[in-house]
Amino acid sequence: MTSDAPFILRRPLPADAAEIAAVHTRSWRETYTGLVPERFFDDAALRGRQKLWAQLLADPEGRDRIQVAEVAGAIVGFAEEGHPVEPDPARERELRVLYLLREYHGTGAGQAVLDAALPPGPAQVWVAEANPRAICFYERNGFRADGTVFVDPDVGDLRSIRMVR
Repeated sequence: MTSDAPFILRRPLPADAAEIAAVHTRSWRETYTGLVPERFFDDAALRGRQKLWAQLLADPEGRDRIQVAEVAGAIVGFAEEGHPVEPDPARERELRVLYLLREYHGTGAGQAVLDAALPPGPAQVWVAEANPRAICFYERNGFRADGTVFVDPDVGDLRSIRMVR
């Protein structure tokens, strides 16, 4: 942990798309370097995420599923929940993404954005198997691996485990 700055939580606005995309791309670089190809956090990836976030945030209902953590006016993390898109989900609700810039790990911002985005109760989340920090975080929040593994050929064969509560 390198930051003691207070954070606030809020719903994103359409104008936040580029900043969320930058945090998304940077956090992927910080988390997945060595696990997935560089193309997942290069300039083209950033442009793709800018387009994705612009589309997501253009929809008021979509924005209601997202929370951002902000420090001194800058977005440092975000989370999105919703219904699983997989054909046979273990739960009706899913934490789709939660990313936080590395320097804010351990500040409570990740916990706060999780609590704000995902209501208590049954849920699932997919986590990179090679990300023990995230696995421990979700275990502290009542999630347990259910034995389901997904190897994503579109993401450099990244192995993810499904965790449920």
